Amino acid sequence: MAAEIRIPPLGESINEATLVRWLKVDGAHVEADEVVLELETEKAAMEVQAETSGRLRIVVRAGSQVTPGTVVGRITEEAAPARKDAAPETKQAPADKPRVAEPVGAARAAAPKEPPRAEAAPRAEPAPHAEPAPPAEPARRPEPPRPAAPAAHDGDGRRPAASDEDAEREPMSQLRRTIAARLVEAQRTAAILTTFNEIDLGELQALRARHRERFKARHGVDLGLMSLFARAVIHALREVAILNARIDGTDVVKPRHVHLGIAVSTPRGLVVPVVRGADRLSLAALEQAIGDVARRAREGKLAPGDLAGGTFTITNGGVFGSLLSTPILNPPQSGILGMHKIEERPVARQGQVVIRPMMYVALSYDHRLVDGEQAVTFLVRVKEALEDPARMVLEV
Repeated sequence: MAAEIRIPPLGESINEATLVRWLKVDGAHVEADEVVLELETEKAAMEVQAETSGRLRIVVRAGSQVTPGTVVGRITEEAAPARKDAAPETKQAPADKPRVAEPVGAARAAAPKEPPRAEAAPRAEPAPHAEPAPPAEPARRPEPPRPAAPAAHDGDGRRPAASDEDAEREPMSQLRRTIAARLVEAQRTAAILTTFNEIDLGELQALRARHRERFKARHGVDLGLMSLFARAVIHALREVAILNARIDGTDVVKPRHVHLGIAVSTPRGLVVPVVRGADRLSLAALEQAIGDVARRAREGKLAPGDLAGGTFTITNGGVFGSLLSTPILNPPQSGILGMHKIEERPVARQGQVVIRPMMYVALSYDHRLVDGEQAVTFLVRVKEALEDPARMVLEV
């Protein structure tokens, strides 16, 4: 009996997905719990596993749009191999059946016929009263090719291509289309403003150097920079809670907890999985949760629910070398913190010029809901918490 491969539920308010590719060819053997296909929704990539082992029969080809419950393939039982020691059966004609002679006519009809001999074609005689054929027109000389119109030149004297014959064209993935639509929506609907500051990470780096090994031995996870920034954000949101809120029509929705979005770059595009209840997690649990969602995002194993319900987002362009940027809000959230590259720079400390590990940070916020004073205060609290990590422990 064949087992059906169906599209699973795709998450709240998601009714369609793209069958990106089959990981097995039609007719291939698959094992139970083996991933056989990849899906892509407007929010995330998903994998579908085989429930049983057997032979794969593909019903819906890659690139098709599918809905939850659609049967896209089947897994059939494989036939048992034939026994090698079994003698093949031979069919014998019954001995008492007389042999019937074929009639002579049938034998003659079955014999191939000889090809007809070619006969000389009869001499063609002119038709009576035929009009004389008009004289043939002289062959025209080919016209010389017209010179092509000169290509336009840019400022550097180079000729830009007149067509895209030398370019590849491919459709945007559903995830990329959704990312594009959401970014345009954010800029169209929100009054986005960005404020900047810089942080001296010397004390934070010294703290990590002193306690990193013991922290890892005790909790089984590394003491990462992202979890410390997340803790500083949670600390600042306790004082400036409006940045954890959002606008819904004419209402302001104020969540009771911080559901922290962590922007993760993947081969399919940028996704923002959510660490739920981040304000209730210890530093070790926060590090574990951030590492888990980031790993599953890169492996394409996020569930649709992992991307919903965020209240504030952190993005780190510094891992790619970005020194400064203005991050775009992740709708319907009202705030996003942008981290950047740590760079040693000369700064003034107590009248002396010293070299310190500095990072520019940027807070983009929805000015419809958040005032400039609130945004600046929030970013200053993040700066204070990271420059003096004891504040996060003492809640001061």
